[in-house]
Amino acid sequence: MLRRLSANDPRFRHVDFSAGLNLLVANTTDGSGDKDSRNGTGKSSMVELLHFLLGARADKRSLPTRKALRKIAFSLELDWPSTDGGLLTVTRNGAHPDVVRLSQDVDADEPGHESLFDIDVAGPVDIPAARWTKLIETELFGLHGEHPGLSGRTMLSFLIRRISSHAFNTPTRTYSQQSEADAATNLAYLLGLDWKLAGGYREISAREATRRQLRQAVNDPVWGRIVGSTAELRGQITIAEEDARRLEEQIKAFRVVPQYEELKRRADEIDHGIRALNSQDSIDQRNLTDLHTAVRDTTDGDVRYLEPVYRELGILLGDQVKQRFDDVKDFHKSIIRNRQRYLAEEVEAIENRLTDRATQRERLGAELQQVLRTLNEGGALEALTALQQALAQKQASVEALRHRYEAAQTLEASALEIKAKRLALQRSLKDDLDERATQTSEATVLFSEFAQRLYGSGRQAYLEFDAGPSSLRIVPHVDSDDSRGISNMVIFCFDLAMAVVAHRHGRGPDFLVHDSHLFDGVDDRQLRDALELAAEVTGREGMQYIASLNSDDLEKAERRGYDASGKTLPVRLDDEFDDGGLFGFRF
Repeated sequence: MLRRLSANDPRFRHVDFSAGLNLLVANTTDGSGDKDSRNGTGKSSMVELLHFLLGARADKRSLPTRKALRKIAFSLELDWPSTDGGLLTVTRNGAHPDVVRLSQDVDADEPGHESLFDIDVAGPVDIPAARWTKLIETELFGLHGEHPGLSGRTMLSFLIRRISSHAFNTPTRTYSQQSEADAATNLAYLLGLDWKLAGGYREISAREATRRQLRQAVNDPVWGRIVGSTAELRGQITIAEEDARRLEEQIKAFRVVPQYEELKRRADEIDHGIRALNSQDSIDQRNLTDLHTAVRDTTDGDVRYLEPVYRELGILLGDQVKQRFDDVKDFHKSIIRNRQRYLAEEVEAIENRLTDRATQRERLGAELQQVLRTLNEGGALEALTALQQALAQKQASVEALRHRYEAAQTLEASALEIKAKRLALQRSLKDDLDERATQTSEATVLFSEFAQRLYGSGRQAYLEFDAGPSSLRIVPHVDSDDSRGISNMVIFCFDLAMAVVAHRHGRGPDFLVHDSHLFDGVDDRQLRDALELAAEVTGREGMQYIASLNSDDLEKAERRGYDASGKTLPVRLDDEFDDGGLFGFRF
């Protein structure tokens, strides 16, 4: 329950709440003129402050962020489930709306923050406002984990309706532009229905909206080329995925080789050395061939033909001359032997060099093979990084193609397909409503009971639950005319039934708050009966009902026999210019 609304400004008129019915009354003073109004006394401001302290988003138009109020720290004291019946005080100001201060740490997962408020509260902890809204969802509405489509703030807007959001226009919406699917999803949770099925309409509506936008863009040729067709994109995705798969396999098989660059240089050196040896072999092979030819052509000189020639010429050679020829012949043979020996030595030297180089080439070849095997099995870290970058780019390309494919699919999806999904969802929701007759009956019986208390047992009143074409339909019916006052009392009965059902089953808090605008145009008797009903139901259910009320409306109910003793709050607002309002000053 809500216990106290206060501020660190002494002019603020703090409001203390209790269990059951709480009436914040705005009076008119004896000096009030025809132009005086109680619209500025602070009744709706109380509702705005409650929302602000319960995590509402704050912008420049929010009440607490106005120049006259932004430095004031407002506080709300309330019962908090995780404190075992203890109280928790939340404080927030318009100067730092993104941070709230809690009087104690009820969020062990979130560290405390530096103080931003000039207050003296034992054991305070500052947390982000977004985290505070999550705590509200968990502790007050029992929401854990992911719950797309559900919002604690939306459900609080049903329990604390705001006139600034036009929340009193219809029972099943909290602001005029709220989608039916969004509102129905949150109402389904509060009433114990399958909120996930109700939330399915949100997905269909989003898809339908996207399809409409894409259909509008289909005539743009540039846009058409960007998106493409599903047939083209399907093939492109297949090829891109295969390329990505190959890169992944390369990376998985890749082994980083230490000193990769040194090994590459060594391989180049070995290759250069082998090429040099082959070049030297070519030269020696040519030289060896020339040497073999020279050896073959080197023979002894034959001079035996000289003596017959001289004899035919009639010249007889003496013994001395013959001796000279023999000496020359022996000398020539000596030269031939020396040449043959030299040539043989040269041939042997070349053959030895060829053999040595063959051995050296074989050794270098084995080393080169080992180095190349090592390089082929792995690579440098830079190469691995390049492969990983290429894979990342390819994966991004695949993802982009998939997005284009989804867009093309959405564009090409026919209205019949969306209609089929909508029909399937409607069938599932109808079946679920049949299975949850207990939950729908509980809410319907309460609503009917409350409406008949206001308008008599002869008045037909019920809740209609149906799987509509665009959302779960929850429609309150009261057999009556369409007057503003009766419409407002339909909202009153619906809100009270919803709050009771949610509280009974641990899906909502134990308070309900209504602004005085709800009672505009309400008949005296219905106002009296509504206040008595609220007191009776909250007393029976262990809940709290807070309502602001103009003094003249309260007087109308009292003339009808209503006893307001013990129900009105001690603080009374009036239209005194200086200090009659909730804030204690005008701004």
